[in-house]
Amino acid sequence: TDEPLAKDEALEAAGKLLEHHRPGRALAFCNTKESCRSLLEALRARSVTALALHGDLDQKERDQVLVQFANRSVSVLVATDVAARGLDIEQLEAVLNVEVSPDAETHVHRVGRTGRVDQEGLALNLVGPRESFRVERIEALQGHACEWRPLTELKRAGAPPLPPMATLMILGGRKEKIRAGDILGALTAAGGVNGKQVGKIDINDHAAYVAVERSVAQAALERLRSAGIKGKSVKVHRL
Repeated sequence: TDEPLAKDEALEAAGKLLEHHRPGRALAFCNTKESCRSLLEALRARSVTALALHGDLDQKERDQVLVQFANRSVSVLVATDVAARGLDIEQLEAVLNVEVSPDAETHVHRVGRTGRVDQEGLALNLVGPRESFRVERIEALQGHACEWRPLTELKRAGAPPLPPMATLMILGGRKEKIRAGDILGALTAAGGVNGKQVGKIDINDHAAYVAVERSVAQAALERLRSAGIKGKSVKVHRL
């Protein structure tokens, strides 16, 4: 067919690509926030742990999304270019362009977020025949050809693996003089969780986020609710 990928077909194909390659963590780009919402809904229907980043989020919502993706509590982040501006995530296994950017330089910037330094990464692009001219511009800019594969080759190996971590949000931050060491100490004190099961801790003015292994998330939550931090009760919930 000479038609570009229909919206439903593109959403289905995005899910199949992620189920075929099963990256631990992927950044999926759409050109509009409406497409982001549609893709997020489609991925969640396939049991993929995903969040979206777009211009309609307020700063608090944006912070929570970025924290969860950075600390490996989310498998797929769906984003527009505007929302993902300045986003730098370590060890990103794949970038998926569900919609090819009309700007070749923007595309190269998108895919440059994976496979950095000595790491390997996948750059996956969904392209309809009428969009192939955009790919020709991209190939000219990056200096090498893209490898084309038909969607019929994709085989379902299972949904992307569950994220290894979960995020707990504590209502209290720098303004309340809460530090990372205080949170770690509260979690790991006698009878608490193993320090090796605690991941990244992020603290802003009035909230703190701590990543813990999924297997101990409930125990860590109950620990903080019962013991508090520095002897003071805190409100905490799992994102």
